[in-house]
Amino acid sequence: MIINYTQLEKKINFKFKNKSLLIKSLTHKSFDKNNNNEKLEFLGDRVLGLVIAKKLLEIYPEEKEGVLDKKYASLVNKNTCLQIAKNLDLQNFILIFNSKNKSIKIEDKVVADCCEALIGAIYLEKGFSTVEKIILELWKRNIKESVITQIDAKTKLQEFSLKRFKKLPTYKTISNTGPRHKPIFQVAVKLPNTKFFKGSGKSKKEAEQNAALLCLKDSQV
Repeated sequence: MIINYTQLEKKINFKFKNKSLLIKSLTHKSFDKNNNNEKLEFLGDRVLGLVIAKKLLEIYPEEKEGVLDKKYASLVNKNTCLQIAKNLDLQNFILIFNSKNKSIKIEDKVVADCCEALIGAIYLEKGFSTVEKIILELWKRNIKESVITQIDAKTKLQEFSLKRFKKLPTYKTISNTGPRHKPIFQVAVKLPNTKFFKGSGKSKKEAEQNAALLCLKDSQV
């Protein structure tokens, strides 16, 4: 298998002196059980967390820890890592066992893990200041969007309802449709003085957040 890693290096604006370290960061354990990216992923996860936590404290010096924690979680979770990885077309550079030598779709978790492993490799190659610059550039849009993190909607609605009505919002699951591997949930929420607002999502939590967001907008919170 011939892979042009130079294309990836251009995308991240970083050139590895130790090419074997770069290749290792993109090697799944199914391809090589002894020399793979598992430990680099472990390291990269911690490096990413430190960089993002440091940046959030710089941007929001007066923010409460609970709010920072939610913003942090939305920026370092597997979904965000997968998004960054796909922006880099990282799936095209991953070494994974393929018994039939045909084009295969690599699982999202494997792609997201490789993103963290790549971060770990950059850290080992050049140190914290370099990997920090690269992470902040790759995550720039996501960090900017964290100013209005949707995950806060349910908490914000709960706080508003308790303050105004001394009661919690009422949630109810409307439906759960679609195949088991790709379900669509629909959840409704209401306050004591409102109608039900419906939200949809790939999980019950996501549907609740979307419903809460609609309710918040109607209540002009």
